Amino acid sequence: MKAVVLVGGEGTRLRPLTLSVPKQMLPIVEQPMIERVLGQLALHGIDHAILSLGYLPDAFMRAYPDALVAGVQLSYAVEPTPLDTAGAIRFAAQQAGIDDTFVVVNGDVLTDVDLGALVSFHRRHRAEGSIHLYPVRDPSAFGVVPTDADGRVTAFIEKPSRQDAPTNLINAGTYVLEASVLDRIPEGRRVSIERETFPSMVRDGVLYALADQSYWLDTGTPEAYLTAHRDLLEGKRPTPPAPAARHRGSGVWLLGSPKIEGAVLGASLIADGAVVCAGATVADAVVGRGCVVESGATVSRSVLLAGVTIREGASIAGSIAGPGSIVGERSDVRAISVLGAGVVVPPGSVVDGERVPA
Repeated sequence: MKAVVLVGGEGTRLRPLTLSVPKQMLPIVEQPMIERVLGQLALHGIDHAILSLGYLPDAFMRAYPDALVAGVQLSYAVEPTPLDTAGAIRFAAQQAGIDDTFVVVNGDVLTDVDLGALVSFHRRHRAEGSIHLYPVRDPSAFGVVPTDADGRVTAFIEKPSRQDAPTNLINAGTYVLEASVLDRIPEGRRVSIERETFPSMVRDGVLYALADQSYWLDTGTPEAYLTAHRDLLEGKRPTPPAPAARHRGSGVWLLGSPKIEGAVLGASLIADGAVVCAGATVADAVVGRGCVVESGATVSRSVLLAGVTIREGASIAGSIAGPGSIVGERSDVRAISVLGAGVVVPPGSVVDGERVPA
């Protein structure tokens, strides 16, 4: 079976990290997000994925010159202009010659949903489209999907107010669709699947939905991006935090051969080539490849991307440091701050909840 993976967005909520890198290429515990998405698809028998690209498409092509990830063959469909969700699905599916049942996923959603169960549900109900639903505490930021007792969708309500939401089950961004859905999508303009295509399918009684409470996370904000790392470190997903990571004990994972002698470590992952000096403290954090955490520095509840330096006596908490950034001596980076690639925080500075571009 084929899958269309939507990866065309600009990732504005994760800026400045996404100013030069698509958000799906950002690492989640030292593995690009898109590889984690494709790996889950492979577990459920998907052997061909079409990446629907728009923003910085060359980044994906350079990263995967063999067009193969986790045993999944890749094709690329680059939108000439932004086409929104349904328009992107139609464009990518037509580029790949899809003419049978296929899957659609969002490339910035991490989930352990049982895709096989969703496909079986779809076929059993002879649906034209089937949606994975997920329960959330506050559904106001999502598409809310009430159903009847048989799972037929009775309405598709995009981002209702919290008090008006008829259910807390939201559209979780994984779909099983028949090729006939493509005929519902007008060609050559922006079309939202949530606002146009799904409501038309509801009117025709051909859209179904299945709730699944397996792990699910939309990674599109700094808070959620940090959560994705923390969930892996805390074992909330049934895999090691990163491929080839080895558990040192007390929640500490090592990847490759970092130098950590004399450091104080809590639950964390320290990647290959990183140096955590004696007298430094790292807890509930990911220290990426080639990072340096100097003596007396503290890294907590944070993610350091590749090549970050935390100078002597500095602190970073609840924040994200972009590749090659430097936090100067005795500086204090507080939650939730995001440092762009190559940013230098001067010695003695305080960065409090700021986004700092290069």
